[in-house]
This record gives sequence, structure tokens and C-alpha cells, in this order.
Amino acid sequence: MTRMDADAPEDAHATPDAPPIPALAEFEEAARFLEGVVEHTPTEYSQHLSEVLGAPVHLKLENLQRTGSFKVRGATYRLSRLTEDERRRGVVAASAGNHAQGVALAAQQLGIPATIYMPLGVPVPKLLATKGYGAEVVLDGATVDVGLRRAAEHAERTGAVLIHPFDHRDVIIGQGTLGLEILDDVPDVDTIIMGIGGGGLIAGVAAAAKARAAAAGRTVRIIGVQAENAAPMLPSLAAGEPVRVETKPTIADGILVARPGDVPFAIVRELVDEVVTVGEDDIARALLVLLERAKVVVEPAGAVGVAAILAGKVSPQGSTVALLSGGNIDPLLLQRVVAHGLAASGRYMTIRIPLPDRPGQLARVSELLAEAGANVIEVLHTRHGQGMQISEVILQISVETRGEEHKLLTLQILRDAGFRPEILPE
Repeated sequence: MTRMDADAPEDAHATPDAPPIPALAEFEEAARFLEGVVEHTPTEYSQHLSEVLGAPVHLKLENLQRTGSFKVRGATYRLSRLTEDERRRGVVAASAGNHAQGVALAAQQLGIPATIYMPLGVPVPKLLATKGYGAEVVLDGATVDVGLRRAAEHAERTGAVLIHPFDHRDVIIGQGTLGLEILDDVPDVDTIIMGIGGGGLIAGVAAAAKARAAAAGRTVRIIGVQAENAAPMLPSLAAGEPVRVETKPTIADGILVARPGDVPFAIVRELVDEVVTVGEDDIARALLVLLERAKVVVEPAGAVGVAAILAGKVSPQGSTVALLSGGNIDPLLLQRVVAHGLAASGRYMTIRIPLPDRPGQLARVSELLAEAGANVIEVLHTRHGQGMQISEVILQISVETRGEEHKLLTLQILRDAGFRPEILPE
């Protein structure tokens, strides 16, 4: 790699004379630099999603990118623009996963010392991957917010350059190279759908894709998707400025951001056509569909665009590309999410049934489930539990069903036989 701009400012969000929205030439310059450093990830047609949406749908498989996500694009371009003095001082960042790996790999490739602050509960695969790229990892605090404070203190104390995950113009330009690839792969694309966290990805893709399309005399619709439990972009757009919202836990932790970045927000406000939200069940269903139909492993934050299609949050408008932004998912989380997705799709349920404590009751329930065509996965039979009568036992049974209609039929067959099944949450 070679340094592209020795006169770049130390840590400004934008150069003094730079326009708020990067020009097409800036994205093309970044793409030339990143060629051979990052992968041009494939784009594949999805028959199933096309039928669901009622328009051609392609999947941009950025989950196959080096480090498993798009973050390496912005991190590499940002670090490439540091001065020689800044490189000697090193860089510092805070992340629970994708940004950490992107910065660590970019720093390794450019020979820059890197320190990454990660939360104490970070999944082991992400921790090991970040260390494997040569970064010094500091585990501190329960959340990334704590890590961001520690990283800022580290930068102040040591002179290292703080690499923000989304609120910097160079990061946005690096991420925006994805927009150029999408136009290269699907020249007739009319709609691009992707997740929104802090806004760096969608700002870059929107600016690059719309500029490239305009140069060809076309327009492209850009739709952003947020998780309902962490959705600051809509209230920010309503307020005309970035605002902080209270967030709740979400499986889409890669876009769990309480406030959009200042720099990306200015671009999103001008160029993004629509922002929608999806729930946890929607995201779980999307991961399941991608596993079963597309045969790809995607992290929850990377699947929200598909979740929006499946949930009917997107209207069909020509050829559509859904960006799968990352694939870094902990195997244990994947196991839980798949189970949740099956339940949300009506294909799996765990039911609790109080039974009279006399012989033959378990066998009777088994007969009824066989009659319904439900496949028994797991059974727990106990005489101990709060609120139970002395003369009763509790049967907790997990069954596989064929969909929502079949699930309801199974429950009705049990009720018609005099049992009182209660669905337990996954």
C-alpha cells in the first residue's frame, strides 16, 4: 500500500474546502486504491426474494469480504490518508467486532501500530480475529460506549489518532466504494436497501451510487433499515439534526447506535429516500431465509435489508439490491437466532401443558401431536414447579411445525381434547 495524501488533517471530519457530499471522482479514486486490498464481493440473484417483493432482487454478498464485513473498506481508506507523523503515533479505535477487525487489518497492512478497546463480553471469535490481525486489544467495560471513552482518553494521552467507525469523511468515501460495485454488478439497479447504524455505510453508498447513476442519466432509490430497538435516524430526520434516542438490546448489535454521526447525517438527509424499521422477529426470520434459500451466513445487522423485504416494509420499484453488510456472527448466537426465526415463522414452538398426575397422559399428548403431524423435538416432564397443584404434573414439549397455520391447528387439536397448552417464549 502507498499513502495517498500526506497532507490530510489529523482527525478532522472533513477537509476545510471539501463539500459535504463527496464527488464521484473521490469514490473512484478510493476504489482504485482499494483494488487488490479488499475483495470485489459477488452479487447474486435471489429467486425467492424476487417472488416475495414482486421485483428482481439481488444480494450483494459483503459478508464474504475480508474480515467478514464492509468495515475494512472505510478503515483502510481512512488509515491510508494519515500523515507519516500520524502513522508513527499509531491509531486507536473502539468496537465490539467489525470495526475492530477492519482497523486491525488495515493497520497491519500499512504497518501502523493499533490499539483496539473491546467490551468485556465480546464474542470470542471476534476477539481472536482482532488479535490475529496484530492489534493490541484492551478489554474494558460492558459496552462499546465505555470503550469509546477509553479510546478517546488513550488518544489524548498518547497522541494516537482516534479512528471513528462512521463519523469521518474518509471512512464514508471508503464505504461508498460498495455503491460503485453495486452499479458495476447490476447496472440497471433501481433500488438499494441496507442497514443504518451511525450512517457511514448508507451515506457513502447513497452518494456514490446516485452520482454514478446520474452520470448515466438514471436515478437510484436508497432505502435504509434500522432495528426498532435502536432507531435514531427517523427522529433525527424529523428534527433536522442528529438526536440521541434511548436504545434497547437488539440481536442486530452491529447497528445498535443511539445517535447518527454528524457527517453521515448531512448526506443521509439529502440523498436517502426512505428509512424503515424492522423488529427482532423480522430479523430472525431473515437470517433463517438467507440460510435456507441463499445458503449464506449473515449477521443480524447485515440481514435487516432482507428483513424489510420479508416484512413488507419495501414497495417494489424495479431491480433491487439488498446489501448483506457482514457475516460475523457468533455460532452460539446463530443457534439462538435460528431457533427464534423458526418460532417467528410458525415452524417451532415450545408449549407448557398441565396434566393430571395419572398414567397415560403423556401418551395421549403424543398421540394428538402425531395426529396433528407435529414432530416432537424435546420433552420435559416434571412434578416440581411453582403454582402447580399436588395432583398435576407439567409437560414442556418442543415441536416442529410446518408454518403458522399448522402451528395453530396443532394447538387447536390439543385444546379440543381438553388440554390447556401455553406457548412459551423462545
